[in-house]
Amino acid sequence: MATAPGRGRIPSPQWFSLQPAELLNKLNTQDTGLSEAEAQSRLEQFGPNILPREAPPNLFLIFFRQFQSPLIYILGVAALVSLFIGEHIDAAFIAAVLLINAIIGGYEEWRADRSSRALEKLLQIEALVSRDQEPRQISAEHVVPGDRVWLEPGDRIPADIRLLKAKGLEIDESPLTGESLSVLKNPHWLSTEMVPVGDRHNMVFAGTTVVRGRGEGIVVTTGTQTLIGQLAMDVIGTKAGKAPLLQRLERFTKIVGFAVLVAAFAVAGIGFLKAYGLKEMFFFAVALAVSAIPEGLPVAVTVALAIATNRMAAKGVIVRKLAAVEGLGSCTFIGSDKTGTLTCNELTVQEIYLSGGTCLKVSGQGFEPNGKIQYEESEVKSDQFPSLSPLLQTAVLCNEGDLRRRDDQWVFRGDPTDIALLTMARKGGVTRDPSWNQFPQVNSIPFEPENQFSASFHRVGAEYLSVVKGAPEKVLSMCDFTDSEESQNSALQQAQNLAERGYRVIALAEKRNHEPIDPDTVPIAPSRLKFLGLVGMIDPLRSGVPEAIDACHRAGIQVAMITGDHPLTALAIARQLGLADSLDQVLTGPQLQQVDDEALRELAHHIKVYSRVAPREKLRIVDACKHNKHFVAMTGDGVNDAPALRTANIGVAMGKAGTDVARDASDIVISDDNFSTIVSGVEEGRIAYNNVRNVIYLLISTGAAEVIMVALSIAMGLPLPLLPVQLLWLNLVTNGIQDVALAFEPGLGNELEQPPRPPKERIFNRLMVERVLVGAVVMGGVSIATFYWMLEAGWPEETARNGILLLMVLFENVHLGNCRSETRSAFTLSPLRSPFLVVGALLAFSVHLAFMYLPFGQKLLSTQAVNLETGALLFALALTVLLVMELHKWTWNLRYKNPR
Repeated sequence: MATAPGRGRIPSPQWFSLQPAELLNKLNTQDTGLSEAEAQSRLEQFGPNILPREAPPNLFLIFFRQFQSPLIYILGVAALVSLFIGEHIDAAFIAAVLLINAIIGGYEEWRADRSSRALEKLLQIEALVSRDQEPRQISAEHVVPGDRVWLEPGDRIPADIRLLKAKGLEIDESPLTGESLSVLKNPHWLSTEMVPVGDRHNMVFAGTTVVRGRGEGIVVTTGTQTLIGQLAMDVIGTKAGKAPLLQRLERFTKIVGFAVLVAAFAVAGIGFLKAYGLKEMFFFAVALAVSAIPEGLPVAVTVALAIATNRMAAKGVIVRKLAAVEGLGSCTFIGSDKTGTLTCNELTVQEIYLSGGTCLKVSGQGFEPNGKIQYEESEVKSDQFPSLSPLLQTAVLCNEGDLRRRDDQWVFRGDPTDIALLTMARKGGVTRDPSWNQFPQVNSIPFEPENQFSASFHRVGAEYLSVVKGAPEKVLSMCDFTDSEESQNSALQQAQNLAERGYRVIALAEKRNHEPIDPDTVPIAPSRLKFLGLVGMIDPLRSGVPEAIDACHRAGIQVAMITGDHPLTALAIARQLGLADSLDQVLTGPQLQQVDDEALRELAHHIKVYSRVAPREKLRIVDACKHNKHFVAMTGDGVNDAPALRTANIGVAMGKAGTDVARDASDIVISDDNFSTIVSGVEEGRIAYNNVRNVIYLLISTGAAEVIMVALSIAMGLPLPLLPVQLLWLNLVTNGIQDVALAFEPGLGNELEQPPRPPKERIFNRLMVERVLVGAVVMGGVSIATFYWMLEAGWPEETARNGILLLMVLFENVHLGNCRSETRSAFTLSPLRSPFLVVGALLAFSVHLAFMYLPFGQKLLSTQAVNLETGALLFALALTVLLVMELHKWTWNLRYKNPR
């Protein structure tokens, strides 16, 4: 159930279409804001300004949820029946296993949810508002509709606000739209038509950030009524996809339940026809059914997933839902947001094109100035080329950003373009503060979209320096190329070349003259400038991302980029990632809107980049991929990712810079915000699934061996080779210890070299069926043959049963080595790789040995001590399953080039 903070709402007109007076009237507020008393009243009416969240389940609900499994239902019924017919020991054994499973599973799920919520940062920001006509700094949670709010660079917008005033106000709306470039706002803009969020120039929205300029406005909506709040409600109302493991286990338990019931009562029927007592056969059918069902499976699966959870947490992956561990390893398609996930969301200058034609490279990435300006792979100084030093000087003077070292780390504030230019200049040895001190600013022309440039005017002794940066076509038109070796057309062509490669291109120019600049009047646009050069900047890839994507491809996982960016920018990034190489593999949002679902499903087979995509359109992409038989994992960190995160089979959110909405919608959180961590998650998920399969094989094959052994004994007219309590002992204790130890098995190292398992592949695929049949026939056949031999040799019935019970324990010990890998020889896997496995096998055998010699154990299980000669014989017989299974692995590897 969602926790929705707001308890009231104001009817929502199109706030961007109202005149200021009409706006104030609708909100019943004043131009100067609210009184403190009125604000408190509205806080009670509308509730705190926080995002809606799903209420965390309490421990009781988490504990109860562990019983919501078909396998648990079967075991529960078996326990009740056992209790009803008087088999209290059987019922107690089953109940104990169910309780242990619920405790372990509940604890691990509660701990995972707690760890994830510890990462989730609520909207704990402050806002400067007007209360009682005085400015007050308050918690953003206490902001209410009608508040007047001041906005400054670096502020996070606390609510949806209609602007009344703005001066050069630019907003980073990438959390909502996916666009990495800031948006200039205009409080005088009005529209009576419905326009997209990114085009509402007189509105700012909760969750976005001020990167430049200042503004004032009136809060129109808070909490769930904001745009980000509505997206959060969309996510909460979206039906979540099931993890692959849950789907496979559901299919598996249905098969097991049906097969066990049929087998148990078939054996009972045969026994009745063979003149066994009806009550005896009914009791034994129940015991056999309970024994054949792998009671240890829930605990072992829970432990295997919990182990994977801990391993993944150590690598920066926090699992919010336990069954999602394997889900990440089983996915066949990853849809990833570009901004902030594949890239750093930090514009970086990579190329400098100087006037005269020299092209320089800039190393490093992100806003930290770690790198060099290079020419032909050699570092250059700012005075090495005539136009480089003035270009760097212009980059820091015509700049409103700030980049400095504080407390042993780099801190920055302002527009990403300005910060990128400051970073570039620092790599060339030019910094902002000394330059501004040397050349004091006199006036400036802020950037306006219609102007396409910004300018700053500085005093240089008796002269004045005008520095300009902006769009190449605009700045070049303001330059004088009369005395230049370069033409305006050649510079424009170079700018076009950079743009086609996905760069954002900025032109820089300057002019020195003696004409005074009036600081109190709006300066005119400078002209006859000297062209200095072009800079090409791009949002760089996160370190290790190309390698991570290549690993995904080698692992058989398709990766697609889903972004709100321009298609050319998206394609340029995709080329660097190795995702796409032509526009034919790019589908834009407008194109997507023009195709129906059927056509989109066809396109999804070859489209690698989805650009200009809105949040609700991402849902169509996920649905199309799921319809194409993919298990879809969606990664991202922005609000625009959240609906798709929830709808995907596995949602993977970024925990460091991700939004609350995205994390709440996810199954897995990447705490270090690094896409490369996905590879580790995929590997651990596959290891977890392999261990689950190995545990299933161990339990089902030994259970099937018991069924075969009992069925053959009844068919042959022999006494029952094992008592009901002995069957339960094998499954719940000796095998129960070993299957948990098997869940700790480390990976084989080739998990990422294997293709993903088909989404519809059953747990009981061909390999599993063959292995179970071969192992069960060997263990069941050898056991019944040994039992027959013992009886023929004159062994007392109770002594023979004791020998068969020990033989089955030894079979389980030896068979454990077979279960470590489906296709790799047990002789190639050192026991030292998994100390838990060695300890588990020794512990299981030691426990049974103790119950053979202790009076209490002898009474409970009808056991007795055996001599060394008998023990050696039984151990030799137990080795037969190892030899036969090794032969099966060898023949399987010969039959299939890519063994599964």
